[in-house]
Amino acid sequence: MKHALLTLALLGFASVATAANATCYADYKAKMDNPLRLHYGVIELPASACSVGAAAPVISSRLTGGWQLLEVMSVFDESGLDSREARAGQYYLSF
Repeated sequence: MKHALLTLALLGFASVATAANATCYADYKAKMDNPLRLHYGVIELPASACSVGAAAPVISSRLTGGWQLLEVMSVFDESGLDSREARAGQYYLSF
């Protein structure tokens, strides 16, 4: 009985740890001035930034080359990657 409870407890901890380490992604819009340029991109995020509000500062800090974040559109898991890859083009997982 004790072994069964211990096994269940360990499985529970393992599933929580796996969920906490789940990969998270966001799609966003960014701009660059002079001349005005816009892009749509997809970026991988740490699990700690897996909400629209938490993703914004992470994305802003990773954008380079004069790009400025306009909007975090959504946050999603790897099941949403395929549907966004073609639209993001060169900005698919580039930052």
